Amino acid sequence: MADKIKILAISGSTRSSSSNLNLINAITKLAADQFEVSVFDGLTGLPHFNPDIDHEVVAEPVASFRKQIRAADGVLICTPEYAIGVPGTLKNAIDWTVSSMEFSRKPVALITAALSGVKAHESLLGTLLIIESNMTSETQLVISGVKTKVSGDGEITDVHTLESVKKLIASMTAMVNGNAPVELLVAPVLY
Repeated sequence: MADKIKILAISGSTRSSSSNLNLINAITKLAADQFEVSVFDGLTGLPHFNPDIDHEVVAEPVASFRKQIRAADGVLICTPEYAIGVPGTLKNAIDWTVSSMEFSRKPVALITAALSGVKAHESLLGTLLIIESNMTSETQLVISGVKTKVSGDGEITDVHTLESVKKLIASMTAMVNGNAPVELLVAPVLY
């Protein structure tokens, strides 16, 4: 078999036992034959984004984060929704990549797993598309009521969620391998 696809997984939650980290663990198990997953655990170590300090040489945590994204074949983001928005630490991390363009043309899978998740998903999807992430409708998913669908030991217990996640894994694999159908997703335009 060819080399495994290198996936950098980012949990938008900073909790050590979050449902989103449990979901990443479930995906790691499900895709063990295709993906080599490494989990980025430095969200809280990134400084607050400030364009005045975003120079050629940046703080070591920022440089390391950018390097990990560049080294990955694709990025998997699993995030909760906080107050119907994107968690601040996750948005801060993504802001650090805007000028350096690590997400540009990078295959990305986005899962928003929360009580609802729809508003945060829409917001983060818009951000990822405006920074030119390579995404399709098949590499994104909203899992509402995640605590009833993913166990604490990283097992997806809901059959429909399991099938949706398997489809996302297959779509991400196809995208990284250049076999995904061409689909134009665009960030929403505000008037």
